[in-house]
Formats: sequence, C-alpha cells, structure tokens
Amino acid sequence: MQRIRTRDNKSNKQPQQAQQQQVRPRRSIANYQRQKAAIISVTPEKLSDTPSPLPNYISQDEEEPQQCPYAGLMKATRRTQVHSTKTPCNITSAAIYKLMGQHLEDKYSNAYIPNKFDNSPVFSSDIALDQVAKAVVHPVTKETITKYEKLANDPVMSKTWCKAMCKELGRLAQGYKETKGTETIFFMSKEEIKQIPRDRTVTYARIVVDYRPQKDDPNRVRITAGGNLINYPGELTTRTADLTTSKILWNSTISTPGARYACADIGNMYLMTPMDRYEYMRIKADLVPEEFKQQYQLHDKIHNGFLYMEIRRGMYGLPQSGMLANKLLKKRLAQHGYFELPHTPGLFKHATRPVQFSLVVDDFGIKYIGKEHLDHLMKSLREHYEVSLDESGSLYCGITLKWNYEQGYVDISMPGYVQKQLTRYNHPPPSKPQHCPYNPSPIQYGKASQNTLPPDESPALDADGVKYLQQVIGSFLYYARATDTTIPHTLSELASEQSTATENTLKKCKQFLDYMATHPDATIRYHASEMILNVHSDASYLSAKDSKSRASGYFFMGSLPRDGQPIKLNGAISIICSILKFVASSAAEAELGALFLNAKEARIMRLTLHELGHPQPPTPIHVDNSTTVGIVNNTVKRQKSRSMEMRYFWLLE
Repeated sequence: MQRIRTRDNKSNKQPQQAQQQQVRPRRSIANYQRQKAAIISVTPEKLSDTPSPLPNYISQDEEEPQQCPYAGLMKATRRTQVHSTKTPCNITSAAIYKLMGQHLEDKYSNAYIPNKFDNSPVFSSDIALDQVAKAVVHPVTKETITKYEKLANDPVMSKTWCKAMCKELGRLAQGYKETKGTETIFFMSKEEIKQIPRDRTVTYARIVVDYRPQKDDPNRVRITAGGNLINYPGELTTRTADLTTSKILWNSTISTPGARYACADIGNMYLMTPMDRYEYMRIKADLVPEEFKQQYQLHDKIHNGFLYMEIRRGMYGLPQSGMLANKLLKKRLAQHGYFELPHTPGLFKHATRPVQFSLVVDDFGIKYIGKEHLDHLMKSLREHYEVSLDESGSLYCGITLKWNYEQGYVDISMPGYVQKQLTRYNHPPPSKPQHCPYNPSPIQYGKASQNTLPPDESPALDADGVKYLQQVIGSFLYYARATDTTIPHTLSELASEQSTATENTLKKCKQFLDYMATHPDATIRYHASEMILNVHSDASYLSAKDSKSRASGYFFMGSLPRDGQPIKLNGAISIICSILKFVASSAAEAELGALFLNAKEARIMRLTLHELGHPQPPTPIHVDNSTTVGIVNNTVKRQKSRSMEMRYFWLLE
C-alpha cells in the first residue's frame, strides 16, 4: 500500500541544492545532427577505443528531428533537465554507444521502454462486435444504432428487428407464435381507456435494443415502462447485496475446503409477479409491426395514434416491480428453509444445509458444499420460476470470475468493458502509454507543507463539457468499485470538481481516459486465507481543494499479524477514497479522521463475516502515524488533541 511521504525539516535542503545546481544549456539541432553522424560511424567493435565524452542529450520536452533513428532511445530517458557528464547519474559514453549500436543491428522499430512497463499495444483500432456490448452495428454502413425506430425503417435490418419486436410484445402479452406469453400486459379498447382511474398516470413505453452474441437469440428488444411518471403510494425499498458482500462471499468460497461457487439467473422474474394495483402505459402504434397488429386485432384499439396497455404483473421500469418480486421470492424460499440474514441485505442461507448465496435483483451467486445441496436450491426455485444455472460460476453481475480451486485463488475482471466505454466517448488512442491516472499534487517541504493548493483559474467548462465529465465518472464508477483499485482516487477528484469544472478538469479527465486505454483490463486475485478482516488506513494532509484532506482505506481478507513476519496482502474487497468533511488542523487529525471512516466500514463487514460463519477477533487496522496510534490506544496524553473533531474519538470506545 502506497504511503504518504513524511514531511520534516531535513527535506528543506533539497530545493536549495536543486537551485544551486548549474544546468548546461540544451544543444542545438545542428549540433545534434553532427553528433548523430559521429555515432552512426561507431561500431560495437570500436567502442573500447573511442574516448569521446558523452554528449548532452535532448530532454523529452524538446522538439526532435522527425528523421532521427534514435527517437525511441531519446524518449526513454524521461528527463526534464540536462545533466553534466561529471555527475554520477550519467552512463559512460562507451555504454551508450554500445546500446545504440545494438539498436541499429537488431533493427528495433519500437521505442525503448523500461522493463517494468508493459510494451503491449494499448489500444486496438479494430473494434470487434462483441466489444460493443448493448449496441447494434449495421452490417453495411458499420453504424452503431441504438434506436428501434431507425432499425425498423432500415431496408436491410427491418425484417430481423420487427420480428424481435413481435417476440417482445408477445412475451409481455399473451404470446406470439413460439414465444410464450406472461400476461403482463393487456391491450385496451377505446371504452376501457375511458375507465382508467384518475389517480393513475399513463406512462410511456421505452424501447431498448441490443445485440447479445452469447444468447440463443442475439437480437434483443426490451420494452420498459417509464417509471419516472409512476406515483406509487407504498414502500419501494428493495434489499439487495452490494459488491462488498459478493466479494466477501467469493473469499469465503475459495477459503472454505470443499466449497464451490455457481451462478443462477431467474428468467422473467419481474414479469411473473402479480401487481397489487394495475398501472397503464401507451406506445406509438407505428412502432408495433403490422403482423402483430393483425394477430391481436389492434387496428380498432388505436386511440390518437397510440395503443394503450394495462399492466397487471411486474414489469421492468416500474418502481414497485423490484419490491413486489423480492417479497414474493423471499416468501417462496422460506417454505424450503432459506432466509435472509438480518444484518446483511441480499445475503441468504439455509437453516441446516451448507448453502449461502447473494441476491442482486434476479442474479444468484451461490456458495455450496456438496452438489446435492445446490440441486435442492435449484429445485426450490424451479417450482415457480424458469432458472438457468452456471455451475462454473464464471459470470456474476457483469463480473467475470476464473476459479482455480486446486491452487486456492480466484481472479475477477470485466474484460472488454473499458474499450466499450472508450468507443462510446470516441476517445482516441494515446500517443504514448499513460501509466498514471492523475497528476498528484506537488510535494511541499518545511513551512510550505502547510500551504493549501492554489485555486484553479482556468476557464470554466460549458454545459456540454460538464455533462461529458459526469458521464465519464458515472460509467467508470462501477468498474472502479468492482475490479480496478487504482482509479477511485481519480474518480473522487473529478467528482469533487464536476460542479465547478474547468478546462484543467477536462485535461485530468483526458489523462484518466489515456490511462484506461493503456491499462484496459484490470484483474483482482483473491487467495485462500484465514478470513480475518484486515484494514490499512491512511490520509493525505491538505491534498484537496479548500484546505481539505483525503482519507483512504484498503480492506482485505488475511490473517492476524504476527511479530517478525510480513503482512500477507490479498485482493481488496473494498476501497475507501474520499475527502474529509472537516478541515484537519494537522496530519495527525487527518489520519484520525481516515481511521474513523475505515473503522465504521470495518464494523459492518465484521457483521457480514460473522453471519457467514467466520467469527472475527479484534480487527487489525494498520496506521502509519504514531500520534494517531497513541491517541486511539491511549498511550499518549490527549490534552492538545481536544481541538480535533469530537466524533473521531468514537474510536476510543
């Protein structure tokens, strides 16, 4: 875990020494051409007899000739100033000549990059169809189409997508050819339209089209109700599992001998739930295929160009659908001994069988010991629902899992997600690899360490720029929480500036997208452990605007620390990266505030682990500030700490 550099008085010597250092002027391009010609004439066999001194090199920021064959070597230096040959940081002239000679002999075409960086291509210009998930690509024009109306009027694709529309309408209604109906909607006559209750709002039908190559029928049309117009008088809250709960369950599976993981999905779960009161929706008659109108005799039911429908069962888009479906599912599972744990939403277990599962809408992530217990759960569900089972447990809520039970680890990732987002925002490939998602604040020494960040005086973004920034943050937030632990800080910084975004904020966003293009597929690996929660807490003092400080936390499953043994890290089950609400008056107070936030999150995770059957000892929290440790452990006097935020001292209880 990356640590914050210690600020002390000894650091004041560094800027003074840097100012006293004499820097030679950069050499001209003409001089560079003469030295290049001399270098070409040198062969590796003559290197030992060449006493020429090392010429000064061009910095990365200086313009270079386009015909230079050593451009890759020059860029690899990544220096910002010219060093004298007398300084110990330089390489001998013989070594640099030999490197250039080998470069010419081997005919390297790519720029030299240090071994610690990956030299693989960072972006592909050829976008495969399966990488543009939830989008339809025209087979002739290669245009990405997201509107059903455009597909229905296209002479090439009209037949395919009108058939898909008929299937969707038939699935919602009373069936269409081989498609079985769910009787979710009923088309209304003109007389029935007049009898719609006055307290109901007739909402709109939203049509979504996508292409799913992994499905039996890849051309998919889905109709959802406009839930923003529905005013439901009852409770709408639905308890579902979050990502942290799922990650804890994955760690529990790989750490439990004999345990296995499977995924299950309930088909049409919302569409099978009876409504406690009916809702109403309408759709443009022109969007309904003529073949479907004839089968259902809808021409006489068209009113002002619309077809009206009565919704009698749960449907996607209705705000009460999730709540009603979830309640009915719990009632049916309880008849077979399955119940939801009291302190962890969306986490279920059986009263006697070794089966535990997390539930997100209609997706089940199941941990079990023994195939017969998995079969019992499937049999219980299939009494009321159509259930598909993936015994490999390879995909859950868009996250790919690769299990290796023999070696005791599981890898989680979201392949293709980043490239899909880069395509969505038309972000061009970076000219060079970007290995940092953001530019950190410069380190200040001595008295300057107490200075706040200067205000951003660049021009403000327009409404389109702010909307673009918000879309980027929102689209990568789930990816950051799920698999990429290197970008939460960047997203937090961008989110804190989006309301007053400037041109500099947009530059930060572009750098972030360059980083995502360079590292598109992040993977987290969870190793089998003793299932003891560990927390690393840290803070960055005065590193945010308005004199605020940042708090961070790294939560992972491991073992109790032992004296004389290193701490064995594991994949993160959760990451905290936020800005402290109150201005900290010292680095110790910032560390105490970060510890306060992390301890609150750890307390919730301890309850989840206990309910899963992993009792927890006192949770070890690692802090790198001795003053904070002394305050919490009550080993220092706290008279001068009374000015710190009062709520932070909850840690002492």
